[in-house]
Amino acid sequence: MTPTLLEIQAGHIERLPQRGVLPAQTHVFDQASILAINAALASRRPLLVRGEPGIGKSQLAHATARCLKRPYLELVVDARTEARDLLWSYDAVARLAEAQLGNPLKLEHKELEARLAVARYVRPGPLWWALNWESACKHPGCLAKPICDAGEDVSNGCVLLIDEIDKAESEVPNGLLEALGNGRFVPFGEEHAVDAVGPPPLVIITTNEERELPPAFLRRCWVLCLTLQDSRRGLEDDLRARALAHFPSLGEKPAAVAVLDQAIKLVADQRIDAKTELPVSGPLPRPGVAELLDLLRAVTEMAPRSHKRQCEILDDIQEFALVKNRPTEL
Repeated sequence: MTPTLLEIQAGHIERLPQRGVLPAQTHVFDQASILAINAALASRRPLLVRGEPGIGKSQLAHATARCLKRPYLELVVDARTEARDLLWSYDAVARLAEAQLGNPLKLEHKELEARLAVARYVRPGPLWWALNWESACKHPGCLAKPICDAGEDVSNGCVLLIDEIDKAESEVPNGLLEALGNGRFVPFGEEHAVDAVGPPPLVIITTNEERELPPAFLRRCWVLCLTLQDSRRGLEDDLRARALAHFPSLGEKPAAVAVLDQAIKLVADQRIDAKTELPVSGPLPRPGVAELLDLLRAVTEMAPRSHKRQCEILDDIQEFALVKNRPTEL
């Protein structure tokens, strides 16, 4: 089965819907991202995305799912994540609660045995949904389907984001590759395997480089590094393109452009010296795209009708967004 590739041009802007309390997002695709995603799709390999926090690694996965009209699934990794969490989780607490209710409800032995069947408490994980949507949907432990955006089609396959994999032990990335390589697994408490069906999932994995990843894992991934340009002019151009994708009105009038230019200068000053073109020394992380967007969102909300007042507010609040590692004075 030949996978459907991304058929978009560099500079394509994908609008992402609001999720929960977070504002709607906008993603701008660059040529490197498009090529890396298509290579991963064509070779059926995971794509590991590296880059500093806030540069758009996770957002890339969601935007790609929208472009491919695939359901978007995600797992945010933490220190307690295990390899099996990708495929399934077991709700032992719910099963114990059901068992304790058995006698008060005066259930027959067979009925109680059926209610306590292990399969009823095994919840399909994101990789299970990505490999075999129908199997996960029909499993007795499925409580709800993943939420799909309008236009997404399960028959196209899925996009699975595994976010911040460097927070997990090495068994998690290795377990991911084993499940993808085998294309089958046996859920807890069952005898029959679940086999991958339909188009292979596109698995996008992000890392903030907090922990070294296993060499065997790296060898079997495509790797995309998202970076901002290291020249002052190139950096400012990058930041301007990202900002205008989110706030197009800031490019329409001279007074609005002045607000944008001031915000870009504040961020760029924290990264590259304007005179020497050398990186500015200081604690990490450096402010970047996320901080620029936060600044612009704050001032446009705080003074929606006055660009002059927005410039004034930028000066007043910029330290809260840009100087996050200043040591406290005792």
